[in-house]
Amino acid sequence: MAKVELKKPVVEEISAAIKDAQSVVLVDHRGLTVEQDTELRKQLREAGINYKVYKNTMMNFAFKGTDCEALVPYLKGPSALAISTEDATAPARVLCKFAKTADKLEIKGGIVEGVVYDAAGITNVSKIPSREELLSKLLGSIQSPIANFARVMNQLAEKGGASECAAPEAKAEETSEASADEAPVEEAKAAETAEAPAEEAKAEEAAEAPAAE
Repeated sequence: MAKVELKKPVVEEISAAIKDAQSVVLVDHRGLTVEQDTELRKQLREAGINYKVYKNTMMNFAFKGTDCEALVPYLKGPSALAISTEDATAPARVLCKFAKTADKLEIKGGIVEGVVYDAAGITNVSKIPSREELLSKLLGSIQSPIANFARVMNQLAEKGGASECAAPEAKAEETSEASADEAPVEEAKAAETAEAPAEEAKAEEAAEAPAAE
């Protein structure tokens, strides 16, 4: 079988892997221990990242005519590809975090959402929160006013609700109306009380008048 026929399936595999990729990161894995390599693959797999070692010539063929063609200059020395089709920052985040404890892992460069980055650029990309983290923060900021409103309503409910707030006002109005209704009665009683002595005085004068004559 010709070498070209042997290479074709590998090239097609790489082409299919990068076709819908949101990010592709190239690393040099030389120097990693078996334990480190196993742990790295585990972390990448759990993050939904496709990680595999390919020959540079195979990747060179597969990259032609795609955004990844910009990574050809980084195809020097042993190379491994970390590919994500869901989370654009995941490969950079996992690889850069792992490199802090395994200094033999070298970030070469990568493409994130069509933009080419060198090693320093990929390190900066790794600091971007994941999509889930960003959504969580956004949801938290939206829920905060709602939570505050719910807390106020709960406090009102514990104190008897809005009806209790309105009750004192209603009672005050009833007291005011009652006072207004009683005022004429009190005035009438006062008038009767004032007129009583005057009538008594007239009666005494009438009784004394015949005696004087």
